[in-house]
Amino acid sequence: MPTKPAMSTWVEQLQSLGCYTFTRSRAEAETERSFVAVQTALRRLKEQRRIVSPRRGFYVIVPPEYRATGSPPASWFIDELMGHLDQPYYVGLLSAAALHGAAHQQPMVFQVVTSKPTREMHAGRVTIRFSMNSKVEQMPVTERQTETGTMRVATPETTAFDLVRYQTGAGQLSNAATVLAELAERIDAQALVRIAHLVRLPDVQRLGYLLDAVGGSDLADLLAGWLKTRNPRPIPLRSGEPAEVAINDRWHVLPNTELEVDV
Repeated sequence: MPTKPAMSTWVEQLQSLGCYTFTRSRAEAETERSFVAVQTALRRLKEQRRIVSPRRGFYVIVPPEYRATGSPPASWFIDELMGHLDQPYYVGLLSAAALHGAAHQQPMVFQVVTSKPTREMHAGRVTIRFSMNSKVEQMPVTERQTETGTMRVATPETTAFDLVRYQTGAGQLSNAATVLAELAERIDAQALVRIAHLVRLPDVQRLGYLLDAVGGSDLADLLAGWLKTRNPRPIPLRSGEPAEVAINDRWHVLPNTELEVDV
């Protein structure tokens, strides 16, 4: 009976097939080794920087060209990682904006939106940060090819709404406006209106205000018409700040902070 391969050989075989992720349970099954033996072998491979584990029980194979950074890019394994967690997701915020060509500043972390609170993960120098949206499966996404398969990426319209909803992740409002200025040419006005009911009314108001601020008034006209039928209450542009300023009648926004748009 042929012997099962050593763990290092098995990992090399996976990589030769274009597979860059695996679980501990799969390693145990396919090498027919005990839990302890597999753990020992995996720990040795981690020490050699041949694999990395962003989440317990889930491993990413690190090809030689990424040994210095400790991990391939998150795009190589995010789809498999979220499948392992059994959580719906999409790549969002600044990471999605960059993939749509609005890469004013390359995001320092890989940003993902999912359905429940999920702690930040690290793989070598790669950081994956999560935001939560209970309607993640309803928001429009696009399938994007990666080096190892596909991943779900927020559409430009989903990205636009998320930039105002998750202001910290967007680098605050001025940075969100800067990104929107670059993203605007890829946004479809009708698509914005189609998903407006999926987001909070203040997010619609703030997005509309920001689009006007970056020269996207025509793009926002349909959204303004939709908002008008909802009788929105006045809201501050920036939450938690004094708002003793004249209201913007189109969006019912109190512009209580000055935007610094870098375009």
